Amino acid sequence: MEDKVEGYVEHIIFRNEENGYTVLNLNFEGNDLTCVGTFQYVSEGEYLEATGEHTSHAVYGEQFKVESYEVKVPQDARAMERYLGSGAIKGVGAALAARIVRRFKEDTLNIIREEPERLAEIKGISDRKAHEIAGQIAEKAQMQDAIIYMSQYGISLALALKIYNQYSDKVYSVLRDNPYKIAEDIPGVGFKTADEIASRIGIRVDSQFRIRSGLFYVLTQASVNGHIYLPKDVLFRRASEVLQVPVQAMDQQLMDMAIERKVILKEEKDGQEEPCTIVYASQFYYLELDTARMLHDLNITCQDDHIQIEHRIKSIESRENIELDELQRQAVARAACSGLLILTGGPGTGKTTTINTMIQYFESEGMDILLAAPTGRAAKRMTETTGYAASTIHRLLELSGSVEESSANVTFERNQDNPLETDVIIIDEMSMVDINLMHALLLAIVPGTRLILVGDVNQLPSVGPGSVLRDMIRSNAFKMVELTRIFRQAAKSDIVVNAHKINAGESVTLDNKSRDFFFLKRFDVNVILKVIVVLIQQKLPKYVEADAMDIQVLAPMRKGALGVENLNLVLQRYLNSPSQEKKEKETVRGVFREGDKVMQIKNNYQMEWEVRGANNFAAEQGLGVFNGDLGVIREINSYAETLTVEYDEHRFVEYTFKQLDELELAYATTIHKAQGSEYPAVIIPLLGGPRMLMTRNLLYTAVTRARKCVMLVGSDVTFQAMIDNHKIENRYTTLAERITEYK
Repeated sequence: MEDKVEGYVEHIIFRNEENGYTVLNLNFEGNDLTCVGTFQYVSEGEYLEATGEHTSHAVYGEQFKVESYEVKVPQDARAMERYLGSGAIKGVGAALAARIVRRFKEDTLNIIREEPERLAEIKGISDRKAHEIAGQIAEKAQMQDAIIYMSQYGISLALALKIYNQYSDKVYSVLRDNPYKIAEDIPGVGFKTADEIASRIGIRVDSQFRIRSGLFYVLTQASVNGHIYLPKDVLFRRASEVLQVPVQAMDQQLMDMAIERKVILKEEKDGQEEPCTIVYASQFYYLELDTARMLHDLNITCQDDHIQIEHRIKSIESRENIELDELQRQAVARAACSGLLILTGGPGTGKTTTINTMIQYFESEGMDILLAAPTGRAAKRMTETTGYAASTIHRLLELSGSVEESSANVTFERNQDNPLETDVIIIDEMSMVDINLMHALLLAIVPGTRLILVGDVNQLPSVGPGSVLRDMIRSNAFKMVELTRIFRQAAKSDIVVNAHKINAGESVTLDNKSRDFFFLKRFDVNVILKVIVVLIQQKLPKYVEADAMDIQVLAPMRKGALGVENLNLVLQRYLNSPSQEKKEKETVRGVFREGDKVMQIKNNYQMEWEVRGANNFAAEQGLGVFNGDLGVIREINSYAETLTVEYDEHRFVEYTFKQLDELELAYATTIHKAQGSEYPAVIIPLLGGPRMLMTRNLLYTAVTRARKCVMLVGSDVTFQAMIDNHKIENRYTTLAERITEYK
């Protein structure tokens, strides 16, 4: 038999914003009663009438399990005073609530709703405040009605709140007429979510709104995979699979989207003899176009005395006791008299020495220099190799707090209105820079500033959209020097020598006579897993003089027995096993434990970090934790529901339990995620995989992540097959063509 309770919500202990599951304290007959159940929306101070059953929890004691409930309008003066003074109405405390109710008694609610101006009769309430109080009460009732309405279509509490905050009382017409609008207007809501809602509401499959939203969704997904545009036939084919509508139904909608400037249609050759129609989401077309214009504006040739430049370079060589080769001297000389220079080369070809010589040259000219790289690890390495402070590009541009969730909409304090004040900017690891970040960087650079872009074009392209470095080189519009000679010191390293062999498609000797490049041939998954554990726990730390946590496993894939997900479960078990001293938090991704190595897996531009000094005092603070950042879990606080991670440069970040979907274990990571990083030793398990994934430049990128030792474990047949597979990821980009138009 169901029981009935009623009372005031004293305190909301816990609320799951996704499904509405709530734990709250109810003042029932003068006592606190813990109620648990699914509440679409309820605030502290409200009066509830609930039905359900009394239960006893082994840990939390007596509880009331709510099956159904109703929010009651306060009926008497005492109830109204309690509701108004609960904090539910902003600007009204207990004392003011008492004065209001003392004045109007049982008529309080009617006065607020129908004659709110009369509240100004109360001391301390102005006409403006009176209408604000009335507005808040009406808004709360309106919001509760809207959330209950949305719940019938399976919309979660968290999403319902977002939708209501976006549209207010227009929410009914938006959902009835075009629920796909929420995918356009609300960050974090995609086409698939909107499509599920639309299906429940009864929107037709061939609705124009659905087709347009589906087309835009496919373009957006293409950008997630690195593309700036899609050929029209590719777009229609992919959209047809998503929408399950014929291609003919899309043509008119695409034209309408073009008229509205949501997409840009261009005729390009796209690598074919005959031009074809290609489709951009408007923002990406203008990103490329604007990037090309700004690069052109920076591409200035200075009229310097070449003899004088050569003399200064020789002077630096003498002072620093170094000897540059011809290409290195050429790179320094071109940097001295060019507004924009691209410096490329593989490992061991002297890029660092060349950069250091450039720095020496510009310093001798009294110029100010800024150094930056896309990631914290790459910036740290740049600092170590040059001796000059380098920062991430985001920190260089002074990431602003007022940002949206999409990386395309990030704002920086440094921009065209507040440019970087320097003479020279050197950016390393340029292969990792996507079109969004490149555009933001260029906005902050004044023409006349020297920009030197350094990278290895044979590495994997950026995680984000675009192929900036490769397209700039392909345009043939800028001065470029490619370093090719492997220097004597580097030639002693088989990591360097074999990396160049891999890149050239040559066979690599696997006789394990090397001091830094080893291949352990194993063909059984369980054996490979055991070997990896032994290498990390026993063999490699002493060999490379590093902590076991600094040794990185790099895998080509996420899934499978030797994929990142399974490797992390195995390695966590051995490298950070459970103990009573280590607190844990179970999540949908598995268990996080104090001491675990973790990675941030999405850009979060609003996440705060702090560098802690003595007594945990915040010595420095900033914003932004980025996709690929590695850290260690230092503390799990179950009471506060927070988890603290320490990242590079002693940056501490506190996550709420709700934010833990942004983290994953990182004893093993994909090779893509390791871009821009360098480790004392890397272990690379290889035992087959999809041909389209197992490519030469993936293997090359993995090998070049190691500083002291590469350890490959698995099949030598797979290793050779990767060397032979020179398939380069084809990205649909046109930055080179846009640059060429400005030549």
